[in-house]
Amino acid sequence: MSVVTYTVKGMTCGHCVSSVKEGVTGVPGVTSVEVDLASGSLTVEGDGLVEEARVMAAVHEAGYEVAGRP
Repeated sequence: MSVVTYTVKGMTCGHCVSSVKEGVTGVPGVTSVEVDLASGSLTVEGDGLVEEARVMAAVHEAGYEVAGRP
C-alpha cells in the first residue's frame, strides 16, 4: 500500500474537489482519494505503486494543476 500527498492549484469550490476526486479515482491502482479544498491537498492511496504521471494527468484533465508535494 502506498500513500502520496500532492498540492493542487486552482480549486475554488466543492465542484472542483469532486472533479479532481472523480478523475484520480479512475487511475489504475488507486484505492482511496481524499481532497481538501482549504489546503489544496490531494491524498492518494493505492495498492502498490500508483503511477505519478497518471495522477497528474487526471488532475490536469479535470482542469487543475499539481503544484508538487508538500
